[in-house]
Amino acid sequence: MKTFFGKTAKGEEVNKYILENKNGVVVEVLDYGAILHAVYVPDKNGKKEDVTLSCPTVEAYKEDTCFFGSTVGPSANRIAKAECEIDGVKYTLDKNDGENNLHTDIPNGLNKRMWSAKEGTNAVTFTTTMVDGEYGLPGNREVSVTYSLSEDNELKIEYLAHSDKNTIFNMTNHSYFNLGGHKSGSALGHELQILASKTTPVGAGTIPTGEIASVVGTALDFTSPKAVGADIEADNDQMKLVNGYDFNYVVDNYDGSMKKIAVLKDPASGRCMEVYTDLPGVQFYSANWVEHVAGKDGAIYDPRYGLCLETQYYPDSVHHDNFCDVVFGPKREYHTSTVYKFV
Repeated sequence: MKTFFGKTAKGEEVNKYILENKNGVVVEVLDYGAILHAVYVPDKNGKKEDVTLSCPTVEAYKEDTCFFGSTVGPSANRIAKAECEIDGVKYTLDKNDGENNLHTDIPNGLNKRMWSAKEGTNAVTFTTTMVDGEYGLPGNREVSVTYSLSEDNELKIEYLAHSDKNTIFNMTNHSYFNLGGHKSGSALGHELQILASKTTPVGAGTIPTGEIASVVGTALDFTSPKAVGADIEADNDQMKLVNGYDFNYVVDNYDGSMKKIAVLKDPASGRCMEVYTDLPGVQFYSANWVEHVAGKDGAIYDPRYGLCLETQYYPDSVHHDNFCDVVFGPKREYHTSTVYKFV
């Protein structure tokens, strides 16, 4: 089902697509930005709340710099010096994070454009194209993102991309989850487990050093469930760089297959979300820089009111031979999936 959501400044009609299952889980996605706008989930008493932080209007999404619910690409996260080399040719991206590139393009990224939509069985596929050189990267590219909701409460996000030249693809969804409800305030009481015993440490500009290091026994260790707020103020040099948690975790025993990589629980509401992916990394971000943002339903979002678990290839992979290859093209299709399951 689709309903009218608003219009862009150009007069384009934005629609909201609604997916619902027999358990009362409801998902709302937009053809503007292929954005995940809302996820309603019952709590332990059957009370339904929206558990994602989002913008109230199309205009607010256009001005949004937090990437609420956004489909981010073609290159999510950071690229050092906003440049890369592919097949011996140097390409330059937008310097939008100091000297580096973050999420490809902030004011005009894939999350700021209209996508075409095709409805399926409790699913919708959004498609867009990029011409050779757009966003500073090579290739005439077609990208699709499919959202589907199963009767087992699995919200699946599937990415498929083609390019006629070798190029970078590393896409993600940037939803902020608060399982107590998007208006419930701090998420520091949530319990998190990340099935990853290593991270890719960062230096200046939050750029990976190229090292893969153990987190076991440190404040970054979520190999066993613990409250997000338990160590968030720890005297940890990595955490001081990013004002909390904003790290790529290296999935244990990665082999390209779909596997559980994280579990997030809210003890107060009883809601639980499991994360599955076929990707090698997940960025855990504790909304450190969300400052008094006006959200939907009159909510105000402040630091640590939501938690992001952004599945991905490692940041800045194009500059590190020991990281997974993020170059895709005519001979290598980009195809990944992530599932957020509410249990």
